[in-house]
Amino acid sequence: MASILVLGASYGSLLATKLLMAHHRVTLVCTAPTAALINREGTVVRFPVKGCDELVEIASRDLPGVLQATTPDAVQPEAFDLAVLGMQESQYGAPGVRGLMQRIARARVPCLAIMNMPPLPYLRRIPRIDADLLDDCYTDPGLWAGFDPELVTLASPDPQAFRPAGEPKNVLQVGLPTNFKAARFAGDGPTRLLRQLAEDIEDARFAHGVEMLDIPVKLKVHESLFVPLAKWPMLMTGNYRCIRAQGMIPIQEAVHGDLERSRAIYAWVADLCCRLGADPADLVPFEKYAAAAASLKKPSSAARALDAGAQHIERVDALVRRLAGQLGLAHPALQEMVTLIDARLAANRAAHEEPLAA
Repeated sequence: MASILVLGASYGSLLATKLLMAHHRVTLVCTAPTAALINREGTVVRFPVKGCDELVEIASRDLPGVLQATTPDAVQPEAFDLAVLGMQESQYGAPGVRGLMQRIARARVPCLAIMNMPPLPYLRRIPRIDADLLDDCYTDPGLWAGFDPELVTLASPDPQAFRPAGEPKNVLQVGLPTNFKAARFAGDGPTRLLRQLAEDIEDARFAHGVEMLDIPVKLKVHESLFVPLAKWPMLMTGNYRCIRAQGMIPIQEAVHGDLERSRAIYAWVADLCCRLGADPADLVPFEKYAAAAASLKKPSSAARALDAGAQHIERVDALVRRLAGQLGLAHPALQEMVTLIDARLAANRAAHEEPLAA
């Protein structure tokens, strides 16, 4: 039984549930009220399962693994075999979380990020990227300074999940049950652990009535460092194009509203990934992505956050533009995207500023 620390009890509870199904011990890091709720009632994740007419509800209390929740200040990182970074990039600099991140780095705990925004130490593993020129794409780049790149890797957070309206914070619903696609660690030891977790998740089954169900959303570990970058064409084609000057639109509309334009943007970002070192086989064909996007009837989390007044979101758009610039490349759609999001964030920050005293 491995001990896994998961930062972020919302999206993180998805992978946590799969680890609990596989008999592992999971500690979720969250706010004090959410930790109290989880410790009292556990978590609930609802999965669409092939062959089942209704969502399959999986409660942590029914699983063989051990779950607990706690606040950042109470965590002793040395007690864990792996840390999963399941929060949005802008949240790691929050009070308490930043200190925990520093303790994780000092303890040299291997870290698997399930983030859209890749951690800076992971990018330092890619020879064609000058990570020193990317700081301003991050909310708090300094917090990554203590991490050893050999102990940080990334999984493409392809599974889509959301908290159903009106539900408590310990409930999550999976909308698109795809897999976490992780790049191996630089070292063999952490990679062996990651592969063992993936194998355990693959073998786990859930008792549903008289059936033993194979629940979707697996962890796939790849030799290629570039497999997680497959998410970037998707983000640039769908997630960030949900954002409008006023309001937002669903991912489905962003992609299928002008399918040929979407195809062109997707191909350009995919080409950028290949120029950074990815093999075309590491990436997802546009047709497969477009088919999946047809079922995504909600705006992306970035669009929803902006619309709710967020002052910071994950800036994968700015990161991709900066990386393209390092290779002497540019795309007008990407420039428009970055400019629009800059303006939306500036407006949100201005709205939060306190008025000057008379």
